[in-house]
Amino acid sequence: MQRKKYDDETLRRLQATELEMLEDFVDFCEKHKIPYFGIGGTAIGALRHQGFIPWDDDIDLAFTRKNYERFCKLAGEELKDKYTILRGDSDENYPLFTARMCKKGTVFREYAMKDVDCEFGIFLDLYAYDNVPDCNWKMKLQAYGAWIYSKLLILCSISKPSLLLEGKKLKLVLAACQVGNKLMKAMHISKRGVFLRGKRCCTKYNKQKTKRLAYLPEARPFASMIDRKDLYPLKKMKFEHLELTFPNDMHEMLSAYYGDYMQLPPVEKRYNHCPYQLDFGKQEAEVPDKK
Repeated sequence: MQRKKYDDETLRRLQATELEMLEDFVDFCEKHKIPYFGIGGTAIGALRHQGFIPWDDDIDLAFTRKNYERFCKLAGEELKDKYTILRGDSDENYPLFTARMCKKGTVFREYAMKDVDCEFGIFLDLYAYDNVPDCNWKMKLQAYGAWIYSKLLILCSISKPSLLLEGKKLKLVLAACQVGNKLMKAMHISKRGVFLRGKRCCTKYNKQKTKRLAYLPEARPFASMIDRKDLYPLKKMKFEHLELTFPNDMHEMLSAYYGDYMQLPPVEKRYNHCPYQLDFGKQEAEVPDKK
C-alpha cells in the first residue's frame, strides 16, 4: 500500500504542535494528580532518542481505567476552550476505543477517517488500561472479545480501513470490509451498542485484583500487557524539553510488540500516519531549529 509522506518542515511543525499540547496535558495531570504513562512509540522515543522518534508524528499516553475516565471528564470540562476530548462514550460516530485530545481549530483527518463525521484535530492518543485475569484462558477470551468488538466498531463506520497490505490480499480484505460495512448498516447495528459491549468486555475484571493490565482493543492485544510490578512505581524520563512519566520497566511490553526496539528499523519500515487532510489553524506552535 502506497503511503503519503510528510516533508521535513511539515513534520517538524506537527511535532512542535503536539509538544505544545503535551505541555498542557502534563500540567493538567500534575494539577489534578492524575497518574499517566507513556507507551508505544512515545516510550521508545524517550528510551532511544530522549524525545520523538525522528519520523514519528503522534504521542501515545495511557492511564488505568479509573484515571482515564477522570482525565476525560475533567479535561472535557476545564480545557474545552482549547481542546476537544473525542471518545466513543460521548460521540457515537467516533470509531475507536482510544480517546483523543484534539486541538480546536486544527484538522488531522486520516485517510481511513475521511468520511467519518467527527471533528478530527491534531491530537494526543489516550489509552485506557484495564485489568486482565491471571488465568490465561480467561485472559484470551477477554482479549479476543475486545478485539472483535473493536473491529466491528470500525466496520460500522468505515468501509475502506487503512491496511498494511498489498496486492490481492489487500483487495480481498477491502472487499470483505465493504461487504461487512453494508451488512451492518442493513441490519441497523448500533455503533453505540457495539462500543458499550466492547467497553464491558474490557472492564470485566476491573473490580478484581489482578497481576496484569492491558489495552485490549488492539491489533495485537497480548502485546500490550504489562505486569503491575513492571508498571509501578512510575518513573520520569526526558522527552524533548519535558519530563514524562513511564512504566518503571518497559522492556517486556515493548519487546513483545516491537522486538528489538532499540534497533533502528530500515528506512522503508519507518512508518507514520501522514493524513488525508492537515490544517494547523491560525495559532501555530513555534517550530524549533532542526537538531
